[in-house]
Formats: sequence, structure tokens, C-alpha cells
Amino acid sequence: MTLEPAPFRRVLVANRGEIAVRIIRACHEMGMEAIAVYSDADAEAAHVRIADRAVRLGPPAPAESYLRIDLVVAAALATGAEAIHPGYGFLAERAAFARAVEDAGVVFVGPTSDAIEAVGDKLNARRLAARVGVPSVPGTLEPAPVDHPDRVGELISTARRIGFPLLVKAAAGGGGRGMRRVVHEEDLAAALVSGSREALSAFGDGSVYLEREILPARHIEVQLLADHHGNVVALGERDCSLQRRHQKLVEEAPAPGLTVEQRRHLHQLAVTMGSAAGLRNAATCEFLHDPAGNFWFLEVNTRLQVEHGVTELVSGVDIVREQFRIASGRALSPEVIDAGNRASRPASHAIEVRLSAEDPARAFAPTPGRVGRWTMPGGPGIRVDTHIEAGDRVPADYDNLIAKLMVHAHDRDSAIDRLRRALDEVEIGGVQTTLPFHRVVATSDAFRDARLSTGWVEEHWDGEAVRAEAVRRALLATGLASLDTGGAPAGPATGAGQVAGGAQQTQGRNGWRISARTHGADRWPS
Repeated sequence: MTLEPAPFRRVLVANRGEIAVRIIRACHEMGMEAIAVYSDADAEAAHVRIADRAVRLGPPAPAESYLRIDLVVAAALATGAEAIHPGYGFLAERAAFARAVEDAGVVFVGPTSDAIEAVGDKLNARRLAARVGVPSVPGTLEPAPVDHPDRVGELISTARRIGFPLLVKAAAGGGGRGMRRVVHEEDLAAALVSGSREALSAFGDGSVYLEREILPARHIEVQLLADHHGNVVALGERDCSLQRRHQKLVEEAPAPGLTVEQRRHLHQLAVTMGSAAGLRNAATCEFLHDPAGNFWFLEVNTRLQVEHGVTELVSGVDIVREQFRIASGRALSPEVIDAGNRASRPASHAIEVRLSAEDPARAFAPTPGRVGRWTMPGGPGIRVDTHIEAGDRVPADYDNLIAKLMVHAHDRDSAIDRLRRALDEVEIGGVQTTLPFHRVVATSDAFRDARLSTGWVEEHWDGEAVRAEAVRRALLATGLASLDTGGAPAGPATGAGQVAGGAQQTQGRNGWRISARTHGADRWPS
């Protein structure tokens, strides 16, 4: 067997956190040197420690470090990097960044700048979908005339045709920035103005448009890989319906409940969009799935997705490795072609939960700080992508994601059982995390029955109530533990944070610790 030569000699990874670690590991497995970049907040971060070399970009603020196109490109040229992988977030979907990399004679590991520009603007993507016959969510195809008060009447007429409630959405970005929900037509003008202002601040482009709100709906996306030889393959789909404020919390592959015919149809819609846009490398085509069974095109993400790992587990394809192969000019591997042929009949199931430094009892508010005890699960079918170790600090400057816990099993029920077991083994001290939420999800009948929608979190999660019950159970369990030890307290009811941190523990798995695990709590009791 002849081994392929490394696609590149040296690669600069223009990101941080777990995705930078993930990409650096792929570089090392393929025999490539990896160059890290970092801000002052990340001088001792994991991606810096494992890279072959690291280049400082600047202060912690992203606008002065990770978002500085000139500094990132200069770092690549100074270190002799032949390619730049942007990961996700930061500059990953900036056409200007991809073009600057191309102009510098360095390979951009992702779609071309022209492709990013073509579909990065949601209105461009919606117009493209209309041209190639891919049904998109009903709405407008041109920017709303926010700066023309004389056209308000025309806009209200358009909104009536679309139907209320509807959404005002930013054309140039995502993540819920610039989005406004409008229930009554008298609120439309104010929503357009405020949404446009937020979009301008977040993306440098205040263009907004109108789109029907489809409720209930599931959020389902298709993973695409495309090469420079005209091959576009759908590796399968993921259900990403469990969200809060349009940010994903749980993802799984394949999307439960779809028939073989539905999967084939959905995959073909995504391939049609990818081909029409001239996509190369990795991209994701996102859809809404309504109760009638219709798929409505939402947008194309021209980058690696946070949740790519569940597709890797089900398809058997290393997507990051394939990205490097494609970027070097090679055709899609036989493994990708085979996975695409099998995608409509998946033979296993994977689920990912995003462990973040956030308090799910306080509307998922950020909780930066220093991590204490850090124990991740093991055993069959477990994958953890992270950049955190005990003692590391979660900075307030960046995204709060600290680990992606993935489970893989032969079917969905077994995957949920494995997820519940894996979450029971997780211990994180020092910072409040989203563990309580994920433990509730893993034991939810609604989740197991695949009663999924983008409104699931609002319908099934009451953080304050879960926290209050966790405290009550912890206090009760501590009292019982005191009786078990002849009246001597087994330790103060200081909460799962201190127990997870190792300060106080009852014997074995007695006391409130097992009670808190059963109820899905971690750190809250005090």
C-alpha cells in the first residue's frame, strides 16, 4: 500500500480553543507542521502548547488579534506556512480573509473567496436557491428599504403576504444577531430599524430581509464535501433543533424519523445548492423541516461546523483530513464517495452535547473563570473534543464552549443511554456549566421520543425550577448522609461544584452527590 504524501509541509491554524486543537492534531497525523496563533489571553492555551510553533497576534480583544486579517496572513508568510485553516467562527466565513490568503499565495483550506461571497450573503443564497429550484423559506429576496420611510406601506403589504409572525433577519451574518421576531404589523418598522442597527454593528452590513417564521420546525443540515473536479457529495444530515437564542446546544446524526426517500431528497437539494454555488471543500446546507414534511432552504455555511464530529462518527470520514486533501487539489477519496452512497441508509447514531461555561438557570449567562476538577468520561463509543485541563482559565473574551461530548452507538436509543451514562461521569469544578441542562435532555421522554423542534428548550427547560429542586435534594441528601455517619455531618452542603472540585465528598457515591447526578445538577446546590 502506497501512502499519500502530506498535502502541505506547514499549516497555520487561524483559530483557538477546541477546534484549533482538533485541526492541529489532524496536521500532525498527516505529517504536517502546525503553526498556532494566539492572543495574550491564550498564551498558555492548549492549542499553543501542542503546536510546532506559535505566533502572538495581539491583546485579548478579537478585533485586535484573531480578527486581524493582516496579522494572520503576515504570521503565515513569516513562518513559511503553505496553507491556512480557519476553523469555524472568527474569520472562517469572511470572503475578504479568504481573498487575502489567496492573494498572498497561500492556500485557503475552505471554499474559494468567490463562493463564500456568493452564498455568504443570505439574500444571494436565497436568490440562487430560487434559480435552481430549491425551495427556501417564504420571504423577500431583496434588502428591506430601512432608510426609506416612504416605502413602509409597501413593506407592510409584503409582510402581510408572507404572514405573521415573521422574522427580520440579517443578510450578512447569523447566530441570531440582527434577528427580530414580529408578531404584529405595527411593530415591523421598529424591528427593522433595531435589527438593521445590530446587524451593522455585528457584521458591518445593516441589510435585513423578511422571512416567514415556521413553527413548529426542526433544524436539519446536510454536510457537503466538494472537490476541484466537479464532485459534490452529501455525507449525511444532522438534526440541530435543540437551540437557545438560535445557538445550537445538542446535535445528532442522522436526523431521527426521516425515511430513506426523505433523506435522498434532502441530500439532493443540498448537492444542488452546493453545485450551483461552485462550492469546494467542506460546507453545510441548512434547512427547516415542517410538520407537513417539507424541507425549506435556510442558508449555506461555507466552513467546518462545530458539530462535524457526529457526522464523522456515523460516516467514518475524517472531514478535517479530507479538507486538507481537497485544498491540495486532490479528488474526493473513495471513502467519501462510499459514505455518500450509504448516507441515505445510516447504520449507526451519534449525539453531541456542547459543554459550555454558562449557567442554564440564568438564561445560559456566561460564567468565565478557572476550571477546578476536570473529569471527562471514557469507555466504548465516547469522543471528547476539548482544549481544557484542570486549572485552565475560561476567558471572558471568547465563546464559552469548553468541550464537545459525543457518543456513538448502533441506534438512537443506545446512543441516548450512552449519553446519559457519559454525562454521569463528567465532573467539572470551578465554573458553572451547562451540565444540568444536558442531563435533563438525556433523561427526557420528549427527547427520546424525538419530539424535536426549535422551540424545544423554551417548552421543556425551566432552569430556575431545576436549580431549586437540585438544592432541595442536595440538602435532604446531606441530612440523610449525616444520619448514616452517626450524626456527624458528611461535609457541608456546598454544592456539586465543591464536590466536583474534590473539597468535600461523602463516602463512595452516597449523599447529595448521587442525588444531584440523578436530578441532573452540577455545582448549583449551596
